[in-house]
Amino acid sequence: MDCGPTCLRMVAKHYGKNFSLQRLRDISGINKEGVSLLGISEAAEKIGFRTMGTKVTLTQLQELDLPAILHWNQNHFVILYKVKRSTYYLADPSKGLIEYKEAEFLQKWLSVHNNGHSQGIALILSPTPELYAQEGDKENGLNWSYLLRYLFQYKQLVIQLFVGLGVGSLLQLIVPFLTQSVVDIGINTRNLNFIYIILIAQTMLFLGRISVDFIRSWILLHISTRINISILTDFLIKLMKLPMSFFDTKMTGDIMQRMNDQKRIESFLTGSTLSTIFSLFNLVIFTGVLAYYNINIFFIFLVSSVLYTLWVIAFLKKRRTLDHKRFDLSSKNQSSIVQLIGGMQEIKLNNCEQQKRWEWEHLQAGLFKFSVRSLSLGQIQQAGTFFINEGKNILITFLVAKAVIDGQLTLGGMMAIQYIVGQVNSPVEQLLGFIQQSQDAKISLERLNEIHQMDDEEPTDRTFLNELPNNKSISINNLSFTYPGAGNEPVLKNIDIHIPEGKTTAIVGMSGSGKTTILKLLLRFYIPQKGDIKVGATSIDQISYKHWRGKCGIVMQDGFIFSDTIAKNIAVADEYPDTLKLQHAIKMANIDDLIDSLPLGLNTKIGAEGNGISQGQKQRILIARAVYKDPTYIFFDEATNALDAKNESIIMQNLEDFFKGKTVVVVAHRLSTVKNADNIIVLDKGLIIEQGNHQQLTQQRGEYYHLVKNQLELGT
Repeated sequence: MDCGPTCLRMVAKHYGKNFSLQRLRDISGINKEGVSLLGISEAAEKIGFRTMGTKVTLTQLQELDLPAILHWNQNHFVILYKVKRSTYYLADPSKGLIEYKEAEFLQKWLSVHNNGHSQGIALILSPTPELYAQEGDKENGLNWSYLLRYLFQYKQLVIQLFVGLGVGSLLQLIVPFLTQSVVDIGINTRNLNFIYIILIAQTMLFLGRISVDFIRSWILLHISTRINISILTDFLIKLMKLPMSFFDTKMTGDIMQRMNDQKRIESFLTGSTLSTIFSLFNLVIFTGVLAYYNINIFFIFLVSSVLYTLWVIAFLKKRRTLDHKRFDLSSKNQSSIVQLIGGMQEIKLNNCEQQKRWEWEHLQAGLFKFSVRSLSLGQIQQAGTFFINEGKNILITFLVAKAVIDGQLTLGGMMAIQYIVGQVNSPVEQLLGFIQQSQDAKISLERLNEIHQMDDEEPTDRTFLNELPNNKSISINNLSFTYPGAGNEPVLKNIDIHIPEGKTTAIVGMSGSGKTTILKLLLRFYIPQKGDIKVGATSIDQISYKHWRGKCGIVMQDGFIFSDTIAKNIAVADEYPDTLKLQHAIKMANIDDLIDSLPLGLNTKIGAEGNGISQGQKQRILIARAVYKDPTYIFFDEATNALDAKNESIIMQNLEDFFKGKTVVVVAHRLSTVKNADNIIVLDKGLIIEQGNHQQLTQQRGEYYHLVKNQLELGT
């Protein structure tokens, strides 16, 4: 979802200016759908670009000043930075630098057909002097030292690992010399007893190495588990400090992916880094021994290792491009299968079995072509690495055999060299794997940094009040609010509302009139763009978020039921629920019958992993949760819309006593729940159009009257 701001960041960097991704996100109006081209355009103009969004043909595109941002595949943004001989060079935020031939480029870019001309959408960006006058953002995020501090917490265990590494390497180092002595002394002198002694020594060394490796594995497991928990805990602590608006602009999958990134970092720190250090240690020692035996063989090994490394690196870019194409095709294939199975009813009803099957077969043909390309690339790479590796081994074998024949080396020395060459091959391969994993960890670190750089809901450098003022009435003054997203209309426009202490205020209106938004602003999910909210004479911004929400009992339309017992779902904040408060809440929400009908009663597990409950039962549990809290303020958002008339009537009667002395705000479509309110506010398209109690508003025969006449049978 960050492709738009990322493209803008890349273009700004191209012109020598660095802006943080978070800053560009904020000014481009990002939401769960990402950003629109209008949002990117407005953000670009704010940082000093001149922009023009336009539909262009391929010929016109080739004449544009590059780089330009393109709308790609109907759901993505990329940068076109060069066109050369029917090859189009793109910077894709999700894939890196990629190239497309004209046919494939057109397939992904063209989206509009106008008067027989195929067109695509492009955003042309030109820098203005204002861009160069702008102050960029410093890169002051997390770095490798931040991650290494997790490792330093266990420095004693790390020291033990290095001791084990040293012992293991020394034990391995003795093996080639023992092998040489078996051949040169034991076999040449035909001394079987000496061979026995050497073989016993080798057995002991082998057992020692196995023991050291086992201990090292246990220490690694201990460190990696602790580090993983530490990184994830710090991440969750930070996540829980972020404002609610963050979660409204992030997909669940995005946050989950960031949590998976912690695993990559932990794996890199404890797996790749430490094992590569072990391998490098062995590489240095064994290449030193190799140089001691024969300097020519040492240089041959060095040159071949460099060639091997360069050959593998040369294929990394191509393999990455192919991997992204494989991912695209595989995801389309998976979506196609899910669609075939999920949409079987519609397929049969519309007799389109053959067409849908052909679509799937077309995807299989694409997957086959990709597999052919992937296999041929893999074979070319494999052939090259095999040639370099085996060529090196054959050359070394020839040179050591020649050295033995010429009397420059003993037969045991030859076997020792072959053993050493085998030992140093593995560290070179591990080092290449380490390079790839370090790149992955760097990407994960950037994503981790993105979260840690965000401002907390309650910044530590600000002091908040932990007490409510004596006057607990709420006043909303000249408030306007627009949801994030370029071109969005204001949801609330210059509204003034007084919510008196100890009274019930109801908000009604058509869908989309801004009722729920008022509740979200009262709960401080968002900050209004204009106006303020006060509790008594105190601005709500001065009160601690935690303290304020602790005083509020809330039932939202999309309230969440945890996979836990009914008791724990009602008393979510208490580890050990208060029995008396629990019974009172259950009675108020009229869920005795549900609990009594269950064998385990209050200990029945509900939620995603437990018993399924109906929407009405869910709402009654959410009402019980709000009652259990015994709050000063109560906010109900369509709290009874899933209940039948009988349950609704009983609960509203029960709540009348509970509401006494409390400040209540009720949002509802079901107007039977609001008729007893002290004040009813009627909203329409973000504006207050009527206000008064039920009797006053029905006598006015205005918007409220038309909303309720059918439900309350007021006649025509």
